[in-house]
Amino acid sequence: MTLDTLPIGQRARLIAVDWTMLAADEAQRLQALGIDVGARVTVAHRGVLGGRDPIALSIGRMTVALRRAHAQAMAVEPLTRAGA
Repeated sequence: MTLDTLPIGQRARLIAVDWTMLAADEAQRLQALGIDVGARVTVAHRGVLGGRDPIALSIGRMTVALRRAHAQAMAVEPLTRAGA
């Protein structure tokens, strides 16, 4: 499952990121924000135009807006309450 398909409000762990799908500066920026393998994230909401882009992602105490194309490069594992 990729991050762009994760339901709103669902908590997940990033299990893989295809950094080759992103420009080098974009990849560095996302990693600097803590978006990397092992991070626990939640989709907070999606954009209203088209309903999919951008995606607001909660990570820690931050909310970060991602393009859908970036979210498609990130594989996630949904977490249950016990795994949260």
